Amino acid sequence: MTEALIIDDNRTTADALGQMLNVLGFKARAAYGSGAAMKLLAGGFTPNFICLDINMPGVNGLEILAYLRREPRLIPVPVFVITSDDQPETRRKVMRLGANIMIIKPATIDALEDGLKKAGFLK
Repeated sequence: MTEALIIDDNRTTADALGQMLNVLGFKARAAYGSGAAMKLLAGGFTPNFICLDINMPGVNGLEILAYLRREPRLIPVPVFVITSDDQPETRRKVMRLGANIMIIKPATIDALEDGLKKAGFLK
């Protein structure tokens, strides 16, 4: 089964994304914050794709995205940035750092499904 990693410091948001992914037929694992995510990823976990929040305390999502694109094992993993920051500069940074898709919060199941189709996970 295709497995997603959700990285978001807001448990409610992460859990809602997980439920949407489950409805769409995916297994979802949540890391509630950047520290938990980095520990999981450094431990060898390789998801099929990642849903990543940007605005988190400590190591932010942009820093995690940069790490994902430097780590050879994780470079091919698609990253869906899911953020409330809809500024053009943020969009440019996110795409320049190698995100595949950017979805503005609150994410809907339709937006998530569309992103998964664009990334080739759904038909």
